[in-house]
Amino acid sequence: MKILFTHSYFLRLDSKQWKTAKPYPPLGTLYAMAWLRQLGHDVALHDTMFAEGPEDLLPALETHRPDILAIYDDGFNWLTKMCLTTMQDAALEMIRLGREAGCRVVVCSSDASDHRERYLEHGADAIILGEGEITLGEVIDALTNGREIDTSIDGLALQDDGDVVCSAPRKTLRQPDALPRPAWDLIDLHSYEEMWRHHHGYWSLNLVSSRGCPYSCTWCAKPIYGDQYILHSPERVVSDLAWLRQHHDFEHVWFCDDIFGLRADWLEAFADDLEKNDLDLRFMIQARVDLLARPEIVDPLVRAGLETVWMGVESGSQKIMDAMSKGITVEQIREATGLLKAAGVHVAFFLQFGYLGEEREDIERTIKLVLELLPDEIGISVSYPLPGTPFFETVKAEMGSKTNWTDSDDLALMYRGAFSPAYYRRLHRYLHRRFQTARGIESLKNIMRRPESIDRAGLRTAAATIVHGPAALLEHFRLGRLERT
Repeated sequence: MKILFTHSYFLRLDSKQWKTAKPYPPLGTLYAMAWLRQLGHDVALHDTMFAEGPEDLLPALETHRPDILAIYDDGFNWLTKMCLTTMQDAALEMIRLGREAGCRVVVCSSDASDHRERYLEHGADAIILGEGEITLGEVIDALTNGREIDTSIDGLALQDDGDVVCSAPRKTLRQPDALPRPAWDLIDLHSYEEMWRHHHGYWSLNLVSSRGCPYSCTWCAKPIYGDQYILHSPERVVSDLAWLRQHHDFEHVWFCDDIFGLRADWLEAFADDLEKNDLDLRFMIQARVDLLARPEIVDPLVRAGLETVWMGVESGSQKIMDAMSKGITVEQIREATGLLKAAGVHVAFFLQFGYLGEEREDIERTIKLVLELLPDEIGISVSYPLPGTPFFETVKAEMGSKTNWTDSDDLALMYRGAFSPAYYRRLHRYLHRRFQTARGIESLKNIMRRPESIDRAGLRTAAATIVHGPAALLEHFRLGRLERT
């Protein structure tokens, strides 16, 4: 069977991410391609990352003349889990183009799992639910042998006389090392390297060491792996890194695991294996606060080359974190931040405003915590209700016609919050200005304490206070006006 793979993330259709200019290859897609190739199928990729729009698929369909069009999203990248309407529209158009070219069309994505009826009505033959590689292989095997796609194959949503029917759930792989190395040889990485080097002066690639997350935050959607957490062996991860280093001149890795470093023994073995293979690595991870408050977790991470960690802080209010079922405490945030900074690790906070029950004093606690701990970066959002989460079920009666953001900079509050959507957008700007002002003042203090340590980055941060300070005062005034309306 000839299979043309593609995915529905278009960097150009997300203006914020296009400006950020940090593209990562569709890792989940490359895993599936490698598996299908190992099964003996002819696979090719139309990478939409830098495409102008869905119509760019047409030349690939003409060139490859595939039997199957597999729209297979990268489920490891958080941007695909946001189910942006720009990307959904593009996916539905690619389904149409694939059908017109005579292809059978199979879709595997978080958005298709959440909106399976919409995708099937637009012409998809099947939606893959859950972990996709094995399911897709069985779908292709059925078609290769002249059988139809039906519910005898686990992990599918199909259309039957206008109704959506689902087969039995697909069991996840317990030994992900059984999957071949992602098909990095089948994607042109030149454009990725070029954008990274032009905008940032280095090149970062993505990899995963695990699949899934065992925790149960109320707002976090898990359409692919549920509450399961499955680890690659440290040896397999290091082997993949060694292959990438041999073939590509990158300097940095983003481990895009939902949670990296859940087990201290795994991290120790990982750090040991990197040293044995003489792999000097700088990497970024996402991890939990309570894990990072433990030296036995942080120490091997630092030894392995940890440069930046994004922590799901979410709020400075214990009340709100408890409502989210985060399972962490404000004191653990302080402990983890202190431990990481002392080890020379850059610390970044994920924050969100507008969660159920959040009041003015909860917002103030979050702002106070950020200014007290002064992480190196912050990422601010408003609470986003995703289908399949307890949070979504609680607020869905309040949601209107808008149930997804248009792009990642949308920041629309899609249910009734304590304040207006305009207030939360202004709060986003205000906190960023306050944060940059505080960092600038801290840089100025460091320069005065140790003038011999002056560098360009510190000078820029300090000088930016001239802009951010007055802007923060203005945003505070505007925020107050919105609070009173």
